Amino acid sequence: MAAPSPGYSMILRVQAPSSFTATSEIVSAAAAAGAAVTALDIVESHSDHVVVDVSCNVSDASHRDEVREALDGVHVRQVSDRTFLIHLGGKIEVTPRVSLRNRDDLSRAYTPGLARVCMAIAENPDDARRLTIKRNTVAVVTDGTAVLGLGDIGPAAALPVTEGKAALFKAFGGVDAWPVCLDTKDTDEIVRIVKAMAPVYGGINLGDIAAPRCFEIEARLREELDIPVFHDDQHGTAIVALAALFNALRVVDKRLEDVRIVVSGVGAAGHAIVQLLKAQGAGDIVACSRKGAIHRGETYGDSHRQWIAENTNESGFSGSLKEAMAGADVFVGVSAPNLLDEDDIASMADRSIVFAVANPDPEVDPTVAAKHAEVVATGRSDFPNQINNVLAFPGLFRGLLDAGATDITTEMLVAATGHRRLRGRRSAQRELHRPERVRPGRGPPPSRRPSGRPPRPPASRRTPAPGDRLSAAPAGHPLPAPGGTPP
Repeated sequence: MAAPSPGYSMILRVQAPSSFTATSEIVSAAAAAGAAVTALDIVESHSDHVVVDVSCNVSDASHRDEVREALDGVHVRQVSDRTFLIHLGGKIEVTPRVSLRNRDDLSRAYTPGLARVCMAIAENPDDARRLTIKRNTVAVVTDGTAVLGLGDIGPAAALPVTEGKAALFKAFGGVDAWPVCLDTKDTDEIVRIVKAMAPVYGGINLGDIAAPRCFEIEARLREELDIPVFHDDQHGTAIVALAALFNALRVVDKRLEDVRIVVSGVGAAGHAIVQLLKAQGAGDIVACSRKGAIHRGETYGDSHRQWIAENTNESGFSGSLKEAMAGADVFVGVSAPNLLDEDDIASMADRSIVFAVANPDPEVDPTVAAKHAEVVATGRSDFPNQINNVLAFPGLFRGLLDAGATDITTEMLVAATGHRRLRGRRSAQRELHRPERVRPGRGPPPSRRPSGRPPRPPASRRTPAPGDRLSAAPAGHPLPAPGGTPP
């Protein structure tokens, strides 16, 4: 990617001789080297020299070195990578929701008081949703075999991604999530581990697990657990891609059933995107793998590619991805970087749509694609029109947890796109809160919250009403009226 990006942001601590133009000369030199200067802070000012921190965005590591070398005549004391700085110590933490200031607080939050809560749950396991973190907590599970576009980099290297997803769950959905990176690639073992830890969580979010194992893991967990299981690489990406496509088609004044769609990538995300496109009436879809178009003339080794072959590409096109682009109205890429060039985009139909969603680098440079396509989107946070599962999974799980859902249906996924023409899917809208109605960090308005809603502030921070005290009691364990004798 040629453009400077906040993903490659650095701080240069520079010492320069004192002069009226010292700081402006530093900024000019950095900008001349192609950096986007975002901040300038005076650290020290002396009679003979000045020390400044220059914050700027660059395009990659080599560009960073070029900018540093461009600062001629000054001393660069230190270069800090701002992306690495925010990862020091991790991006999430556990903080208590109740006051622990004295012995009374400890007696209620821990021993001896919690023993009665434990026994209440033992007698009525359903009370775990009301009396523990379960009702608002999701496990973010991976084995590190398909991390972003980086491939199989292992569970430890996957932790920054799962940490990031947990932070996004909290920021955008008010959901408490925790990363679970498993050091195994064995499907049976992953299923066994997730089942064993499921009592703690209200939902399971799978991610960064390589196909085709991810399909089996999700299917088995959905069958064997009584909490929602969601693979965000599949369904989260598909929800956002479909919602974005509806909006883009309105911009170019075309209809879903009339356009020719080329999908690059037939793994987890590609398969789910094709499924939702078909569910909403898309007719002309050509899906391409590394070897070219998926078609009925071939027999494929897994059921997911075989399903694509049997349900798409009615013309039997068998050429390459580049050949498939000719005359296409829509390109959806969930595959690998730099697969297409300017000529490929130019060969598309008039008023074309390009969704190059591969991360961290897209299938085609968006600045190049924009020369010919009318709507261009990527999966990155630093370009306009972001198509990323972060726009879906926090709000989706907010609705699932609030509704006490035990499963996720295709109707729910389609409803989550926000598309108005759901054709008989009103029941799905009733099952799932629409994401746009949920404010970051909060659930739905109190008057609309189901019984599994997140709690109000703890009693230590407000004066409880009698109704609050009674509603907090587990089934079969009523609290006394104010002034009464404890049971």
